[in-house]
Amino acid sequence: MVDSLKIRKPGDVWSEDAWSQIERQTCQRALATGSEAAAWEIIVRQARAVLRTYSTSFFIVTRFLPPVKRAKVEAIYAAVRYPDEVVDTFPLSPQERIERLDHWAARYEEGLATRSIKDALMRGVPCFLTSFTRVVRDDGIPPEHYRDFLAAMRRDVWPRQFETLGDLIESYVYGSAIVVGYFLTYVYGSLTERDFQRALASARHLGIALQLTNFLRDVAEDQRRGRLYLPLDMLNAEGIVEADATDPQQHAAFNRVLQAMTGIAESYYTRALADLDAFAPDSQMAINACIQVYRQLNQRIANSPRGILHRASVPARQKFKVLPASKYWRLPLAYLSQ
Repeated sequence: MVDSLKIRKPGDVWSEDAWSQIERQTCQRALATGSEAAAWEIIVRQARAVLRTYSTSFFIVTRFLPPVKRAKVEAIYAAVRYPDEVVDTFPLSPQERIERLDHWAARYEEGLATRSIKDALMRGVPCFLTSFTRVVRDDGIPPEHYRDFLAAMRRDVWPRQFETLGDLIESYVYGSAIVVGYFLTYVYGSLTERDFQRALASARHLGIALQLTNFLRDVAEDQRRGRLYLPLDMLNAEGIVEADATDPQQHAAFNRVLQAMTGIAESYYTRALADLDAFAPDSQMAINACIQVYRQLNQRIANSPRGILHRASVPARQKFKVLPASKYWRLPLAYLSQ
């Protein structure tokens, strides 16, 4: 067990070497077990540590899922987190990032072709792809969705700008967020078979809302990475031709765009919530908590007097206010368990 790496303060990130160490040790421990169930538990336990380290908010809301679904969600998160770190965090050249993503994509295809955890690990499939491809197979997730996700990660290596909101959603948000919502929907399940398409529609709306909120929180940080996720037509309408979030003379115009975009995000949260009842009852509490926690973040961005100069966050006490009080006991247990 990677005890020295496992428990981190929120906001900490792991280096590429740390990820490699986790991979080696988790793979060794999983291969040393006597059963598929034990190997699955070892990998998912480490995936849970990834989620705890990188997303306090999502970790909290997933505690309200039943254990079997929660484990699958943790496996999904780890499989999308690593490629995101490749393009955002590791000190690599653009070509090195593409090579890492191409290697990861090839291992994904190999993982899909296996029929057991140990078979995948023996073939060199990374542990988090091993657990994820098991979820893909077991829950009937269309394999192309993860290919679309990796395509969006590649676009972050060589970023381009987006002319309109529709262009942003269909050219980037679809792969970076909507398909992740689709992964989760296959795990969450629907109230009835007839409701599944409504659940997918809700997941699409929530994926758009979450991604727009993240964009609006990170405008300055994204610029440092050479990225701009605000539609050019909205910036142009406010007089911004060459966008520069560091230019004080553009801040007022930027903030007007942020106000408009937070309103758009709010409309997508509303649409996602309208179809919440399409999901399986034992998943609805977690999905609702996710909507409410991130909706708060969106509102804080909208109401911040500092606009793009302030990276908004939701204090823990505010997150707790939108969570079901009868389930608070799950949270300390989750943080105590390894």
